[in-house]
Amino acid sequence: MTNRILWILMGLLAIVGGVFALANPFAASLAATTIAAWMFLIIGVLELVAGFRVSGIGAKIWTLLMGALAIYLGITILNNPLQGMVTLTVMVAILFAVGGITKIVLALSLKDRRFFWPILLSGVVTLILAVMIFTNFPQSAVSVLGILLGVQLISDGVGALFMAMTGDGQEAGAPGSESEA
Repeated sequence: MTNRILWILMGLLAIVGGVFALANPFAASLAATTIAAWMFLIIGVLELVAGFRVSGIGAKIWTLLMGALAIYLGITILNNPLQGMVTLTVMVAILFAVGGITKIVLALSLKDRRFFWPILLSGVVTLILAVMIFTNFPQSAVSVLGILLGVQLISDGVGALFMAMTGDGQEAGAPGSESEA
């Protein structure tokens, strides 16, 4: 199977997954929350293992505490996924607000004005998204994560399809490419 076919398959699967996520944002939000909980658990266990292997008492304590916290978050979210969905939505909204404000401040402080408008626009859009999530809270909690997942999957799928259309995925001079012969 060529790289091009793999890119096309990945792209199409991602787009289909994104469409399903957008068609049922609640189910996608619940799935994203459950996946996040399992990731917290796995990362927490790995951090605990690393904590016992790290040298230095300060680093050991910090790593073990962060591992225990990640495990606690994972278990808590798995035990109450709807509350976890609300918590993750609040975190996304806070990250959007902080990111939007940061981009706006960055745009206003730029000496090179070529990037002023794109960065300012990105910051304003990100801040508007945060406001939209907060003003429609808690109703937004049942759909925001699923919508974001759907948009991300579609975006990844389109990107993969564009990769497939630019060639078979091999760069000139890469092993197995025609220029090597």
